[in-house]
Amino acid sequence: MTAKIFAFANQKGGVGKTTTVVNLGAYVSAAGRRVLIVDVDPQGNATTSLGINPRELSLSLYDVLVEQTPAQQAIVLTDQLGLDLLPATTDLAGAEVELAGQMAREQMLARGLKPLHAHYDYIFIDQPPSLGLLTINGLTAASHGVIIPVQCEYLALEGLSLLLRTIQQVHDVLNDRLCIAGVLLTMYDSRTNLAQQVVSEVRSHFPAKAFSQVVPRNVRLGEAPSYGQSIAVYAPASAGAQAYEALASEFLERFEG
Repeated sequence: MTAKIFAFANQKGGVGKTTTVVNLGAYVSAAGRRVLIVDVDPQGNATTSLGINPRELSLSLYDVLVEQTPAQQAIVLTDQLGLDLLPATTDLAGAEVELAGQMAREQMLARGLKPLHAHYDYIFIDQPPSLGLLTINGLTAASHGVIIPVQCEYLALEGLSLLLRTIQQVHDVLNDRLCIAGVLLTMYDSRTNLAQQVVSEVRSHFPAKAFSQVVPRNVRLGEAPSYGQSIAVYAPASAGAQAYEALASEFLERFEG
């Protein structure tokens, strides 16, 4: 078993990136796959969304990147069988500065994750909403590509050109396996013409990459992280849960079919 590694990236914040990593991870692991979520965002939203308190951690991704602590030692188990977490703490904010003088600094995450490849089917990297060194590390480690969540709102595609350019540069210099693996439309409101326009615009830009499943705007999806639970546990009958369950099926079909 060699893990398929995906980075979830968009330098625009609030597009449902962490929500997607956590809930897709939950449903893919519920389908019997072993999944590791790697929280590369110093805000630690994926960590807290899975019910882990960063202040109670003795080791985190910071130690793996900066101190070269074996990643296995920093992994924490979540409440869901088959879903593990390499957590983030606020220490990670200083990692960019501390790594700046290191040789091959863009490859620290890839190197840290290497011993874990045999233990997981999928590794999902939750990227920070920026294009700094931590994001570059995530893209360099992503052997199977980038999944880009795009919010169904005005100017959704604005700024994506910068991300696409960064992906191309990382592909050319650091990771020639890097590609756009998927584009996911999030926060969809079927009542508005604008949302429908964004869907058709994104699908015409990325015809082969856009997932057919869209994620609706859903109150339960917003509530679940404050309870430290995935939507699969918090509100399994909600529209948000149904969307992520369907997305997980489409994801597995695309990458295992």
